[in-house]
Amino acid sequence: MARSGGSLSRSGLRGREAELEELQALIASVARTGSGALILIRGEPGIGKTTLLAEAVGRAGAAGFSVGLGKADELHHIVPLSSLAACVLQGDEPLLSGDTFADLARHHDQRIWLVERLAEAIETRAGSVPVLIALDDVQWADSLSLFALKQLPTRLQTSPVLWMLTGRQGAPGPAEEIVAAAWGELPTLSVPLGPLSGTAMGQVVGDTLGTTVDERIRELLDGAGGNPFLAVEMLAGLRTADASGESVPPGLVVGVRGRLASLRPGTLRFLQMGAVLGRRFGFHDAAALCGQPSATLVDALDEVVRAGLLDDDGDQLVFRHDLLRQAVYVDIPRSARKALHREAASHLVAAGHQPIDAVSHILRGAVPGDEEAVSLLRRAADDVLPVTPGLAADLMTRALELVPATRPSRFDTGEQAIVCLTRAGRNRDALSTGDRLLAGRPPLAAVGRLQAALGGTLWNLDLADELRRRAETALAVGGAAPEVEARLAALRALALSRSHDLVAARQAGETALQAAIAVGDREAHVLSLFGLGEIALNAGENATSLERFTALSAVDSAFLPEEIVAYQHLDDFESGERLLLGTADHAGSPRQAMLLWAQGQQNLGLGRLDDAEADFVTMERLEDEVQVPVQQVNARVIRSRIALLRGEREAARQHLAAAQERWAVKPNPGNTAAVRFLEALLAEDDGDFGLAVDKIRQVQQEGHFMRWRLLRTWVDSAIRMALSGADHGLAEDLAAQAEAHAARNPAVPTARGIAAQGLGLVKNDLVLLERSVTLLKSSPRPLVRAAACADLGQALLAAGRKPQAEAALTQAHAAFAASGAHAAAARIQGALKGAGIGSRREASGQRPVQGWGALTASEKKVASLIAEGHTNRSAADLLVVSPHTVNTHLTSVFRKLSVNSRVQLANLVTILRED
Repeated sequence: MARSGGSLSRSGLRGREAELEELQALIASVARTGSGALILIRGEPGIGKTTLLAEAVGRAGAAGFSVGLGKADELHHIVPLSSLAACVLQGDEPLLSGDTFADLARHHDQRIWLVERLAEAIETRAGSVPVLIALDDVQWADSLSLFALKQLPTRLQTSPVLWMLTGRQGAPGPAEEIVAAAWGELPTLSVPLGPLSGTAMGQVVGDTLGTTVDERIRELLDGAGGNPFLAVEMLAGLRTADASGESVPPGLVVGVRGRLASLRPGTLRFLQMGAVLGRRFGFHDAAALCGQPSATLVDALDEVVRAGLLDDDGDQLVFRHDLLRQAVYVDIPRSARKALHREAASHLVAAGHQPIDAVSHILRGAVPGDEEAVSLLRRAADDVLPVTPGLAADLMTRALELVPATRPSRFDTGEQAIVCLTRAGRNRDALSTGDRLLAGRPPLAAVGRLQAALGGTLWNLDLADELRRRAETALAVGGAAPEVEARLAALRALALSRSHDLVAARQAGETALQAAIAVGDREAHVLSLFGLGEIALNAGENATSLERFTALSAVDSAFLPEEIVAYQHLDDFESGERLLLGTADHAGSPRQAMLLWAQGQQNLGLGRLDDAEADFVTMERLEDEVQVPVQQVNARVIRSRIALLRGEREAARQHLAAAQERWAVKPNPGNTAAVRFLEALLAEDDGDFGLAVDKIRQVQQEGHFMRWRLLRTWVDSAIRMALSGADHGLAEDLAAQAEAHAARNPAVPTARGIAAQGLGLVKNDLVLLERSVTLLKSSPRPLVRAAACADLGQALLAAGRKPQAEAALTQAHAAFAASGAHAAAARIQGALKGAGIGSRREASGQRPVQGWGALTASEKKVASLIAEGHTNRSAADLLVVSPHTVNTHLTSVFRKLSVNSRVQLANLVTILRED
């Protein structure tokens, strides 16, 4: 149905020539340079953001861009990915087919995986033509679309992809968060839209009324405050008033009322029902709220379309502007709105919509005691929990508010709320919610369920003692179902993994495992195996930990990273590599950051420092993106140690500061010991051995299990610090610790070799140091072998055995240099020269910071593949790594080569090859 001849649309864009020129310049830049950019158009409602966006989109399309244009909706902002869906599914050549997008939606159990798939689709299209993705009203975008918009611009910064967003002026919100995430990584342009000039407003009048501005019109325009939409709607109200003989004062609502006054009562009710449903709504849905068959409302639909209030896009009806919808909406009495929203929710679900589609109406219309609303919120929370746990937590918080304290269902709802809050990382909220529910004297069965649900919360908060106490109390009280008792027993064993009596902990874990298997409860099974794996690790029993974690990953593949790391502890890097090769893009893993942690540990153990650094950088970025900081402190500690090995002292101190900042947020024993050890390393680097020794003592005091977890392969460094600080007792304690670890792991060459090395250092015993080097020949860890050779070489020099010392030190030098540990290699070179036996050997040089020579081996491979036209995905497949890792390498390549697009990279690589 087309509108009648009195169209209210303006021809042309009035008063925005300067802003349009800015947009045109960036559109041309993206097309010319092949690099990405981000534009945010900001302003008050009705100021012309949508019109300017449409004009820019049209010009980009004319310039050869592949365009995706979408609009977020206030009442649809709950539905995950609904906002971006329009951007990738609409247009002459959609970025994704409907079937492909539906497949993504079915498998979007992980935000990072989903964003990567979207990035691949956009990157592939951008390989042939520049791409523009435009989203109007980003302030209403759903949380998953916002998550994607914070990641995708920087992920695709090396491709010709222009992001163009519009957002309302006001307090910082989603639009500013997106810009902040991209700031410094790619060109960003903020285009604020202020009031139109008097000249431009006069042109608007001419476009709308075809007349000049008289005194009455000028008064109306003054009331619009330079807002073109308000002006047009007021003028439309004026035109309606002229026809009816009524006086219409300025103001949008009044202006719209003037237009509504001519509508028939049935048409007005139909329009109001549409306003309740949202800016976009279905004809049948509005008819259902009117309580009439759709066929009887065709005339009403035709009337509102011809009045210029709605557009009909063939699938849905759309208010021409959200301000129009709001003006209609506010004229509905508040109490009626609430009831209509509740009725709309029931209708949508009855019509086959998903619960999440009705949630916006539930949140506006439900009242305490509404069990159907609670049920819908719970179902919706279940649906969105895997991909948007924060939204699930919000929905369950609201559901719990709707359940009266006297109803038994409050405890079931509360249990689900605790789980969602914990998954969202809101552990303090989860704990306070659980404690409030427990204070309500729930039935014994509910007590057990609530305490079991709080188990993950307390573990995340590092409250192991409290977890043990609560689990034991709930088990003693009794009354819980068998599967809940099995979970509580498993949680108790997990808590005991942090105790000194690991024998008792192991017994508790075995009992819990048997109970879990007997009742057939998967959650209890997972918890008990995880607890037994942690107990074995904390006892330094690596073979047993592998057995437990292998069984665990068979039950739940999310724990594959633990199995991989367990293999590494046994020096079985081949098995670890095999598992990693099969999971380079483990789409189903809910813990992709932990897979990168395992990959980083693999590369670190094998002496591939550059690749390990990239893995830990990527892991940290992914943890930041999902806001689940698990290994942030440890990653920074390792990165600092890598920097020291390379001789990058300033970077090492920056990593220390970052580790200390993250430790302050999560000060558990493991993080505390890791930070103390790093502080010791940097004190040693400064020559402050007294401080270094003090920090190592603190490491030993932070928790008994840290002896087996933190210093497993780093104990030799701690021993050297103790000896340099003249604390022989501490050195002996550390050496005894290494011997005890070797006794627990007799089949691990690294453990046995380090034990001999530590004792050799303490006793200054050449025989033991030689034995250490011999034992470590079977170790796959080149940096450990190099350190042992260096210790032996220094001892041989002290004994006057220069030829043998030269051989050992040369071997250490080669291993350090091959791994990129330039500072360590330089120290060996200094020892050789100091002894007068290395004067003709060239010093180990460090890579430059800029240019092709600054690239690591992996970065050069990535640069060459991307220059040949590969996407991140295809390059990752060839290199058998994650696309996330390729992106990290590529970002570094662009920085070191001072290029900002794939085209520039390809040209540079071509020149270098020709030279």
